[in-house]
Amino acid sequence: MIRGILDFLRGGAQAPQPKQRQKLFFESGPDHIYAVGDVHGYDDTLGRLEELIVADGSKRDGTKWLVMLGDYVDRGPRSSAVLTRLTTRPLVGIRRVCLAGNHEAVMLDFLGNPSADHPWLRLGGLQTLSSYGLNTLPSNREEQRKLVRSLIPVAHVAFLESLPSMLQVPGFCFVHAGLKKGVAPADQTDADLLWLRPLATDGNAAINGFVTVHGHTPVSGVEIRPERINIDTGIYMSGVLSAVRLSRREPPEIIQSR
Repeated sequence: MIRGILDFLRGGAQAPQPKQRQKLFFESGPDHIYAVGDVHGYDDTLGRLEELIVADGSKRDGTKWLVMLGDYVDRGPRSSAVLTRLTTRPLVGIRRVCLAGNHEAVMLDFLGNPSADHPWLRLGGLQTLSSYGLNTLPSNREEQRKLVRSLIPVAHVAFLESLPSMLQVPGFCFVHAGLKKGVAPADQTDADLLWLRPLATDGNAAINGFVTVHGHTPVSGVEIRPERINIDTGIYMSGVLSAVRLSRREPPEIIQSR
């Protein structure tokens, strides 16, 4: 998926599509699901939001999941700390599931093919490299590859590679970007799940039988529509990181941190 998009950005021909990411389908879901929008390297804000979510969850009976909707890296100052948090610091009483975003996909492409003119660097990759202590790239590509591999933990790379692109439970489908209209969830491609921008005119709730919960497209406030919920409030512009709680017997509730 990412190779074709990057070739398009560079003006070249589209390369063959790589293997698609895993999609998670559950016949039943938890009693409460917390979904968190695009983090973009703001680890301190994420930490405060997680504290609010754990406190909220402690007051509620039943099972609880936290679904992270991708874009953990780039633009903000502490991408490496975000990945460390997600790979080493589980939440008390809440199962965390992390999905892939387009920024994780582009970062992986850079790690496999580092270069000083890689598109990732213009999408916030420079800030991510800085969070690992790398502020200047060597001119030689092989030196770039060795330096990047020496600074970025193997566990972080493995985490980025393992992220699924979708999670679906009865009533809700969680993705980073959106779903292509008229395509069954199982047949959706990563190119759409990680990059698509939903249209204001889209209204598939009645057809799909579920609400799509996504990020990727920054909005000034959490959008809760009959067919979809957008919780990307553009933290790198607004300073606000948003989550929504979806409970079996209650309306959606917004939780935010700065």
